[in-house]
Amino acid sequence: MNLRKIFGLNLQRLRRERRLSQEQLAHLAGCARAYLSGAEAGRRNATLDMLEALATVLEVEPAELLKDPETRSEPR
Repeated sequence: MNLRKIFGLNLQRLRRERRLSQEQLAHLAGCARAYLSGAEAGRRNATLDMLEALATVLEVEPAELLKDPETRSEPR
């Protein structure tokens, strides 16, 4: 899986876990909803600044947005 797709899946999962709409997250992170939608779909490249802004809003380390969900370990 390519990194844009991994980023998009993690972004969407974390946004939904926090019960934020794309519009709400985009506003808090300072980007357009269309940009966020494209990032979640793996069609847009996120800058490092945007990665940092999204991680801050979602209250995770930036690396959490880049972890491959297929290699994440499940709690036992």
